[in-house]
Formats: sequence, structure tokens, C-alpha cells
Amino acid sequence: MTNLAAFIGAALAEIAGCFAFWAWARMNASVLWLLPGLASLIAFASLLTLADTTAAGRAYAAYGGIYVVASLIWLRFVEGVDPDRWDVSGAALCLAGMAVILYGPRGA
Repeated sequence: MTNLAAFIGAALAEIAGCFAFWAWARMNASVLWLLPGLASLIAFASLLTLADTTAAGRAYAAYGGIYVVASLIWLRFVEGVDPDRWDVSGAALCLAGMAVILYGPRGA
């Protein structure tokens, strides 16, 4: 599995899991929403371990860029809110930072 696939899968799982908690706490959804939410958060953590990097912190930092973009996609298609130019600009900066963190040359 490539880093990109692991990060995209992790982002979708994390956002879905967190949204389940949001729905329960803020939208008066049934407490049963927490069960798939927990399963989704477990899937998120599992997928993130598949990132091809030697340090967990580096994987988490690089993953952040994908998470930001996925969150804005969620904003648009699940919540029906169009991201504005500041959202898009911020996401582009996050992706650039992710690329530097993940693919920057490392000393031996």
C-alpha cells in the first residue's frame, strides 16, 4: 500500500469516526452512532501504521496534509458548505508541507 493510499484511507476513517461523535454530541443522534464511530477510529489508527516511514511522528505530520484536504472535501460533499479561497489556499500549504516532511532528503 502506498503512503497516499494509507493516508487517504486513514483520513476518511478518522473523519467518519469523529463525525459520528459530533452527530451524537451536537446533532442529538442516537448513542448507537458511537459504535461505528469507534470502529472507524480503530481503522484510522490501523491504516496510519501502514505509512512507509521510520518514525511515527513523521507519519502523523505528513498525514496532516491529506487530513486537511479530506476535511474540506467532507465539508463540501457531506455538509454542503463550499470551501472558500482561504480554505483551498491553506490546504495547498498543508500539502506542500506534507511533501517536504515525507519526501525531503534525510541524512544517514
